[in-house]
Amino acid sequence: MDIILDAVRGPWAWYVAGPLIGLTVPLLLFLGNKRFGLSSNLRHMCAITPSKNPFFRYDWRREGGWNLLVFAGIVAGGFLAGILLANPAPVQVAESTTAALAQAGLSVDGRFAPAALFSWSSLFTLPGFIVMVLGGFLIGFGARWAGGCTSGHAIMGLSELQWPSLLAVAGFFVGGLLATHLLLPIVLGL
Repeated sequence: MDIILDAVRGPWAWYVAGPLIGLTVPLLLFLGNKRFGLSSNLRHMCAITPSKNPFFRYDWRREGGWNLLVFAGIVAGGFLAGILLANPAPVQVAESTTAALAQAGLSVDGRFAPAALFSWSSLFTLPGFIVMVLGGFLIGFGARWAGGCTSGHAIMGLSELQWPSLLAVAGFFVGGLLATHLLLPIVLGL
């Protein structure tokens, strides 16, 4: 068992993970032209409970039951990866990234994300609140406004050659670059 666990620990190479993600679309087409995306799961979860709102009154089992299973698999996989397959060594962050974060006043300290922005204690600071609460709201609003999230547009929409998905993915990348290079320095200066 240890041999198998050692084989799957750590990041997978792009030439393994990329094709596995790419096989998602043909598999969905084979299973009946199902749509892929994770942002719609919140709507499906709300549709499970009785509601008078017509937006939530639809057959969630037919439209989103399988997608909720994908979401549950992601949560279960994250739990297994974090507990069963956890790597005890600290996260290795590129020296250039560590230097850039230090210049901005942040320390990684062997974590995946800076605790000064992404922790329960930072939630009650102005920069932490802006990054986690306001940023989370804007991501949710943007996914709803764009008609889907990055996984839906970038994996499913682009594979179907949908023009709106190309615009959405371009917007995601431009927005990420602007947030990283323009907004984050301002937020960290507060």
